[in-house]
Amino acid sequence: MDKLRITQLMSSFDEMVHNINDNENRQSLEIWFARELMSVLGYARWENFQVAILRAVESCKTQKINVDDHFREVTKMIPLAKGAKREINDYMLTRYACYLIAQNGDPKKEEIAFAQSYFALQTRKVELIEERLNLFARLETREKLKAAEKQLSQNIYERGVDDKGFGRIRSQGDTALFGGHTTEDMKKRLGVKSSRPLADFLPTLTIAAKNLATEMTNYNVETKDLYGEMPITNEHVQNNKSVRDMLGKRGIKPEALPPSEDIKKLERRIASEEKKIEQHSHKLPKKKKG
Repeated sequence: MDKLRITQLMSSFDEMVHNINDNENRQSLEIWFARELMSVLGYARWENFQVAILRAVESCKTQKINVDDHFREVTKMIPLAKGAKREINDYMLTRYACYLIAQNGDPKKEEIAFAQSYFALQTRKVELIEERLNLFARLETREKLKAAEKQLSQNIYERGVDDKGFGRIRSQGDTALFGGHTTEDMKKRLGVKSSRPLADFLPTLTIAAKNLATEMTNYNVETKDLYGEMPITNEHVQNNKSVRDMLGKRGIKPEALPPSEDIKKLERRIASEEKKIEQHSHKLPKKKKG
């Protein structure tokens, strides 16, 4: 997501913020209404958006957090034709509630990805949101590569190749992608321990390149019904060479790109940050009796 799109989304999200007074705690609170949030998150139907809300409520309960502190059912009157009005259901939401809804929304929507970072951060700086989005893009790309490699392992096992053979195939693919540098060569270059996966330290672009080559291999292994280690190795090597050639035309050499932060460290940092989101989110005022 480019900076212009991030700025546009931030403007839309900022416009939805409502400030209410919490007289008991003598402070002003930022809250959001679900009906307004729905359209900005890319949902056209309230029924579909309610599914995400209810999942978020269940997530809140699972974490043993008081739902009433963050979700409040309310009713509103909306104008109809000829001066008539109709009552509709809505929810008043805290920042944490909005974050949980984004976590339980449709991950294919770019608005959802933006919202996860927007509501996770206490600041509204474009640069910090952009940084977090890039971080999550890397994590997501790494997960896609894991899934593609798992599928490849299953595919080739059914075609007479064992785990050691899979390791050799993947290694040959790396050598092709990195211009003759083996997996171990790249680990030494990037300062990666031999026991750790190389992909955990690669930048998003390189992970995506490995994933594309692996997906191409999966496709052709199945459609061409390749059998045995040698034909599958040749296929995987050719696919990695093709991806390398494509990058080379844009002046990119995968072996020359610097390493990125250890994926495991990123995962631990995010997990730690997410535990603090609810703590830093204001609670809704207590319901008035009567």
